[in-house]
This record gives sequence, C-alpha cells and structure tokens, in this order.
Amino acid sequence: MTVQWPVFIAACLMAAATTSAQDRPVSAGEAPGATESTAASAVVEVDAFRIGPEDILDVQVWGDSDLSRTVPVRPDGMISLPLVNDIRAAGLTPAELRLHITQRLAEFIPSPEVAVIVREVHSVKIAVLGAVRVPGLFEVKGPATVLEMLARAQGFSEFADRGRIVVLRRDGATTTRIPFNYRQVAEQGSEQDNFPVYAGDIIVVP
Repeated sequence: MTVQWPVFIAACLMAAATTSAQDRPVSAGEAPGATESTAASAVVEVDAFRIGPEDILDVQVWGDSDLSRTVPVRPDGMISLPLVNDIRAAGLTPAELRLHITQRLAEFIPSPEVAVIVREVHSVKIAVLGAVRVPGLFEVKGPATVLEMLARAQGFSEFADRGRIVVLRRDGATTTRIPFNYRQVAEQGSEQDNFPVYAGDIIVVP
C-alpha cells in the first residue's frame, strides 16, 4: 500500500499538538525555510522535565503509607490520589506537582511532606517519517539527537534524499522547519549539527 506522506505528516502534527503541554519551553526559532547554518539557533533549550500522559509517578507522603503510591498519568493528564481525588499532572514539572499535591493535602492533614518522583517516562515520543527503513513513532527515555533517532529507524531506504532532511518542531500554533545536515554530521563528525530532539518532533526524510 502506498503511504501518502503529506497526510501522514499532518496527522502526526495533530497528535503532537496534544502533547504540547508537556513539551519543554521553546525559543522563537527560525522561520520556515531556515538554512542549515541557522539550524543551531532554532534548537530549543532544555528547561525542566514536564510530566505527560502515560508517565508513571511515585507520590510519597512522609509518614503516611496509605497516601503514598505509584500512579499512572491518565490520557486526560490527570492522576488519582486519596483525599485529593483527581489532580492534573500533565504539563507540570515534578516540583510543581509536588506543590499542588501539598496544597490539596493541607486541607486534610497538617503540614504534609510530599515527594514526586518520575519512575517511568512514556510521554516523550519522536516521529521519524519518509524514506527510512522503519518509519514510526518512537518512545525516548532520555536525551537523544537526530542522528540517534535515524538509527532507531534503522537508517535510510534506497532512494532517501539525505541532503533534504528536516525536523518539524511545534511551538504553539507554529511549526518550525529545521534542516538537518546529515553529510556534515556523518562524514565530517560535526557534533554541533547533530542537535537534540524533543517531545513532539517529527523527522522527515524525503
């Protein structure tokens, strides 16, 4: 079956928008059509990890084992805890969620001490589409670069245009196109051009 890549890419962009709340804050970046020499300025800076749907959290309330538990973040971004019931987790840092839980528990118990630990990360996903051997959506457990994600997709297919690879990155309602210079990275070993990827990025190999 022939894959209609423009339709597939558009669908992935819509899916990525649902996870934009947990993405790292991004800079304004370059306008569409940015050149390879300006790609570095379009790369976002890492702030703090933001919790997303499907992540697994350890919520510990000091001195109260009945309130402490391991909870999954539901698709709606909420978690369920005793006393506080449902509370939003997606889009928050662990420190922000700890503060919210502490404030809610303070209505029931005096001076609660709460810790929030991210046990498993499942919300960070990167799409690799186009002329690669195994296109798809990949979970990322830690920092990763464009070259590493291309390796996860098992490299290029026979007719891949390695000189026109782009990374599509959403910033709210705006999508930035960041060129990736594969030859400079792979053949010249330029680590500077092998920039990081972030949740919701889509790597397109024409």
